[in-house]
Amino acid sequence: MRPPVPASRASIDTVIALLAGEGYARAEPAILQPAEAFIDLSGEDIRRRIFMTQDADGRDWCLRPEYTIPVALDHIASGTAEPAAYAYAGPVFRMRSGEPGEFLQAGLESFGRDDLTAADAEIMGLTIEAVAALGLTNPRILMGDVALLGALLDRLAVPQGARRRLVRALVQGRGTEAVAALDPPAGEGETAHAGLLKALEGQDPKAARAFVEDVLSIAGISTVGGRSAADIAERFLARAAERENPVSDEVRSLLGQVLAVSGDPDAASASLRALAKQASLDLGRELDAFDERTGFLAARGVDIGAIRFTPGFARNLDYYSGFIFELHDPPRDNVKPVAGGGRYDTLLGRLGAARSVPAVGASIWLDRLPAPAQAGAAA
Repeated sequence: MRPPVPASRASIDTVIALLAGEGYARAEPAILQPAEAFIDLSGEDIRRRIFMTQDADGRDWCLRPEYTIPVALDHIASGTAEPAAYAYAGPVFRMRSGEPGEFLQAGLESFGRDDLTAADAEIMGLTIEAVAALGLTNPRILMGDVALLGALLDRLAVPQGARRRLVRALVQGRGTEAVAALDPPAGEGETAHAGLLKALEGQDPKAARAFVEDVLSIAGISTVGGRSAADIAERFLARAAERENPVSDEVRSLLGQVLAVSGDPDAASASLRALAKQASLDLGRELDAFDERTGFLAARGVDIGAIRFTPGFARNLDYYSGFIFELHDPPRDNVKPVAGGGRYDTLLGRLGAARSVPAVGASIWLDRLPAPAQAGAAA
């Protein structure tokens, strides 16, 4: 008699077999990865959450903290023509609050497809199918759209500083209260750096940037908190722009109404179209793409009524550029997702690809799936 397959191995085999049947090739990036890519994309803060070492030349390396970046780096290095689709499953290593630092992750990535909304729907649909195959048949589904929110902020001409604070507040889960983040925090108002900000008001951006960089150079400042003089200059320019163009009450009110929208994608689209029409904003292209994606999801058999969409939903990774989603296990009262992903069209370019590559993918945290699902998969 063949010995029983361990639950973790059975979960991996189940996911890989399902995705292989859909044309996703198995990817197996090295466990030891160059740390630079993760730090450049996630900031210095990630150093305390990854397991790092150095080689004899002083270069930083880390144990693989996730799969998306390593799969993307291997794809770029291989010179494989797009479109390309990959599946993966195996151990990753990252410090997590209240959870083991070594855990199993599975997932899929799709690079280079031009039919963006169809690719989005395929990734989300296959992720739902994968967790169902592992026993989670009725996940709670959350969805957002970074591109749609970004288009709205563009149309409303929200200054970059206020925009960054709003998005940060959304990532922190503050929902409709995130509108309060449009105001500069204490210390960033009229008195903070008032002289320099006053000097920048109304100036040509290129000349103003050179002026700030010269001031920093005279002061002997090259970097602050990892930011270059150019980065610091951009922040000063953004703050000066906020003084000249504060967010109006009308914009605040509209953003509050938009962030309050919540429901299945069809209902949310209708609400957003009504708000855009009321405010005379042209979001037709973005909402048409939104509806097209919904149609592809429905065609794949996804229950649209089971999806909760809100424009304020955000995932805690800064490389997402379009639709995003998470799957949760309803009986569990914690907020950590079982799976999550979305579109990240800028990532491969930032990692060194010769041109922009459309990309979308998702990851599944196998250790967060309910135990009966894993036991069932092993049977």
